[in-house]
Amino acid sequence: MAQSQGWVRRYAKAFCKGFFVAVPVAVTFLDRVACVARVEGASMQPSLNPGGSQSSDVVLLNHWKVRNFEVQRGDIVSLVFCFLTEAL
Repeated sequence: MAQSQGWVRRYAKAFCKGFFVAVPVAVTFLDRVACVARVEGASMQPSLNPGGSQSSDVVLLNHWKVRNFEVQRGDIVSLVFCFLTEAL
């Protein structure tokens, strides 16, 4: 019984250490380097989503290209708008 509690405690400790290291690394990667997005609907047809609204394509959004102003003609650019509103 005591051995099983020791194993559980070691497993939980290792999981917490890995979790608290992996989450910040993953968030930083997705924020600074690249992230995955899904394209749905007819807004990008025929380049993306050629099958219509029933299908969706998955794209990789490269954040470094935009930060270094390496966007060229023919590249697809994704814009994210953030609206801040004040409470009255």
